[in-house]
Amino acid sequence: MEVCSLPLSATQRGKLISAGYTSLSSLSSASASDLARDLKISDGEALEILHVASRSSRSDNAEGSHAIINGAQNAWDMLHEESSLTRITTSSADLDNILGGGISCKEVTEIGGVPGIGKTQLGIQLAVNVQIPPHCGGLGGRAIYIDTEGSFMVERALQVAEACIEDMSEYSRFLRKDLQTFQVGLQSKDILENIYYFRVCSYTEQIALVNYLDKFITEHRDVKIVIIDSITFHFRQDFDDLALRTRVLSGMALKLMKVAKNFSLAVVLLNQVTTKHTEGSFQLGLALGDSWSHSCTNRVILYWNGNERCAYIDKSPSLRSASAPYSVTSRGIRNSTSNYKRVKMM
Repeated sequence: MEVCSLPLSATQRGKLISAGYTSLSSLSSASASDLARDLKISDGEALEILHVASRSSRSDNAEGSHAIINGAQNAWDMLHEESSLTRITTSSADLDNILGGGISCKEVTEIGGVPGIGKTQLGIQLAVNVQIPPHCGGLGGRAIYIDTEGSFMVERALQVAEACIEDMSEYSRFLRKDLQTFQVGLQSKDILENIYYFRVCSYTEQIALVNYLDKFITEHRDVKIVIIDSITFHFRQDFDDLALRTRVLSGMALKLMKVAKNFSLAVVLLNQVTTKHTEGSFQLGLALGDSWSHSCTNRVILYWNGNERCAYIDKSPSLRSASAPYSVTSRGIRNSTSNYKRVKMM
């Protein structure tokens, strides 16, 4: 059960969510004094909140005691399910190749890199490509784009959408094997209308929006990708309490994994880089530390190799570590324009 469902006042629920207590499980290990300190309330009020949470937890467990048994799944079914996972193309064949065909649904994929490497460009490309209709090899879905930095460019999205429509027309003509003009039913206006854009300006708004995704996607079942650009921004600026930050981020990660699994969609988290001191030297690494690296199914690092952009599979339970070049062009993400096209297995 989520904290937003507890019979508490709106103020109390808001304080709980802001402090990272988004579910009953996150409250189960908290003491009254810890809760009072984190929420800046009296010990008595904290104790009452814990009593309400405890009663709701017992009621929830009693009603759902058989759900775990009924929901059991054998390993053979899981293998079949994984083999039939749908994927979203990045528009770069080399990049798709190391990703096993594209960004996978039912999984959380983190994509990080230095400024200017093309993270937002890739996010916009995926928000467009998820709408490619099934007869052109796509999912025919819609996208949710959560912008924490103000970096989403609607003019750029229009450019990518127009290029995608041209590519689909070319693909359809190739399948028809004739030279007749073929009109793709999707227009650039439709593509932009199918991107649900949310601008969040604080970590509390970000937490609230992630908790709202369940309801929104239930009402918009054709959503097939959620992109957060970036997951990091507000959590690097507004937090002095690192333990609290870790708890809030862990709760958010679990929520996003649940959304990806329950709605069979892809969750893509764009991340920034930071400098960390390791063995006497400073190195670049993805932000939020090592604990956050375990919060995603797949981790892709974008980096410069000379003047060429490259992507590297840093972590995945099903993909081999590999790197491949890609380009950011006026039409969007494409194969590298250099002569170096070899996919390197690490």
